Amino acid sequence: MSEKLNHKQNSSERMPVLFVGHGSPMNAIEKNPYTKMLENLAAKIQRPKAILVVSAHWMSEGTWVLGMDKPKTIHDFYGFPQELFDVQYPAPGSPQTAKLIESSITDPRINNDLEMWGLDHGTWSVLRHIYPKADVPVLQMSLYMARSPEYHFNIGQQLSKLRDQGVLILGSGNLVHNLRKIDWETYAKPYDWAVEFDAWLKIKIEARDFPALIKDYHNSEAGKLSIPTMDHFLPLHYILGAADSKDELRFEFEEIHNASISMRSFGFWPKEIL
Repeated sequence: MSEKLNHKQNSSERMPVLFVGHGSPMNAIEKNPYTKMLENLAAKIQRPKAILVVSAHWMSEGTWVLGMDKPKTIHDFYGFPQELFDVQYPAPGSPQTAKLIESSITDPRINNDLEMWGLDHGTWSVLRHIYPKADVPVLQMSLYMARSPEYHFNIGQQLSKLRDQGVLILGSGNLVHNLRKIDWETYAKPYDWAVEFDAWLKIKIEARDFPALIKDYHNSEAGKLSIPTMDHFLPLHYILGAADSKDELRFEFEEIHNASISMRSFGFWPKEIL
């Protein structure tokens, strides 16, 4: 891999950037319309050299990137069937991509994690449907929770250069995510506020109104109920930052599960690969 992020690969397409609503960990072992959508994604994307996932489930002090050769599979949940805890996703890491990110992004400082984290379920519950053989190198980037959406958007802008290096950038969270209001029936009737805010988000994403998505998400009661905490919302800002004006927006999935979880998933795609 080139040491310069802005050096485009020969005979390689620019990669899309994707946001995936990951929802319940049970999606990792279930077959449903959502997981079918994930399975179909691999056929639409040139095989990546590496996948960089920004997961809602790695929250940290400072911003970190996984730098180990063999990241462990983390089962960061409880109360689910043993079958889910038995899942392993033994994808290799990509230390060279981690070092490239660390050396190329100077504001903010990117820390290299060689032992602290691994692949959490925000990553493997999604990727095991897209790349079930776990044969594409994977690394994660953490969420510095004490920082504003602008901070995360800025990192996304700098990561955009990786798209020309064969790196697939994937944000994994949920745009509406209120566990206090959850209904454990997957297809329970969504709350009105969840429907309202999910629709607002779609309009703003379609309009490329990124300032509203960065600043105005809590301007309504629906927004406050939909985003009681920032962890599942912040991965969105990396994807917005890594998008460019020439990309085509495509919504891949649009449902609300468990009454209060938006599974909305979408990508910004280079026109030449659509």
